[in-house]
Amino acid sequence: MANHKSAKTRIKRNQKAAEFNASYISRVRTFVKKVEKAILGGNKEEAKANFIAAESALSKAAQKGVIKPLAASRKTSRLSARVKNM
Repeated sequence: MANHKSAKTRIKRNQKAAEFNASYISRVRTFVKKVEKAILGGNKEEAKANFIAAESALSKAAQKGVIKPLAASRKTSRLSARVKNM
């Protein structure tokens, strides 16, 4: 257990950040799964609409530092290619 006040504060801050990051990552995954489900279902219009939401969620997650910017870009690019090739 931490003995210094600053260490105790840091533990609390890290815990809050971890909870925020976990919820944000879960949210991004949900959007991505919706796009993949529409792709597998063959519904191009639904896939496009869900892709826009997923792209937004990915870029916001990258801006907030939840995921790395290049990872967000890569995932967006791959999803975009899959939607485009439908």
